[in-house]
Amino acid sequence: DAEATEKAYCDEQLSKTGDKKDDLEADISKMTATVDRSVSRLAKLKEQIKELEQEMGALAKEQAEMDKLRMTTHAEYVEIKAHLEQGIEGVRKALGILRDYYAAKEEDDAALVQEDGDDSSFTAFMQQPAKPKKHKKSGGAGGSIIGVLEVIESDLATNMAKKESEESDAQADYEKVAQENKVAKVTKEQDVKYKTQESKSLQKSIAEISSDRETSQSELDAVDQYLSKLKDRCVAKPEAYEERKKRREREIAGLKQAMQILKGEAAMLQRSRAGRQSGHAHRSLRGGDDA
Repeated sequence: DAEATEKAYCDEQLSKTGDKKDDLEADISKMTATVDRSVSRLAKLKEQIKELEQEMGALAKEQAEMDKLRMTTHAEYVEIKAHLEQGIEGVRKALGILRDYYAAKEEDDAALVQEDGDDSSFTAFMQQPAKPKKHKKSGGAGGSIIGVLEVIESDLATNMAKKESEESDAQADYEKVAQENKVAKVTKEQDVKYKTQESKSLQKSIAEISSDRETSQSELDAVDQYLSKLKDRCVAKPEAYEERKKRREREIAGLKQAMQILKGEAAMLQRSRAGRQSGHAHRSLRGGDDA
């Protein structure tokens, strides 16, 4: 019948619509969780990229300062080295001149002694007056000067070796740190590159999932609206107390009215029966009299 058909329809539609609502709510919840995680990850990536860019800026500044300092100290080394080389060259030239000078002096002294020995017998024999003695160079003072210059040469050479060692160490330290900075720069640049790519991918994913969620939410709103209408049609709503009271009073009043009607009809029926019985008795009596 119609009531059974309506009940079957309501049961089917309520079940299907309820299941559809549950599925949509589960999908929306899942998409919302995914978007929330992606948004959180995206914010973290942006912060990390900002920190990496700041670190790269600081690294570039540090490298620029290192380059400037290395250029300055190297220029100073080149200047000092030139002065030291010039000084060493000058001292060595002076030493060469002095050594040659005093070597020649020693040869002159030796020749003078030999010459004096050869002339003594001849002079005595000829009875010539003695020759004046040749001027002698001061060998002791020359040796002192050479000693001083040799000390100066040694000090200059030692200072030169020290400066070369310091320059070599400074250059090695510079190259080591510069290489470390280069590796760090490349590493950070790659890190920024990958994090930027991930950020773009996340932004795209967030946009797509958010769009899908909006579509699902619109569908859920339509399902909720349909379900509400379906419940209005298929589910009996409980009456309020006042409505139940009024309905009960109307039912009682109707029952009372029905009782009154039934009582009235019963009385009329009784009177009708009594009338019929009285007429029958009257006719019976008349029949007896006639006999």
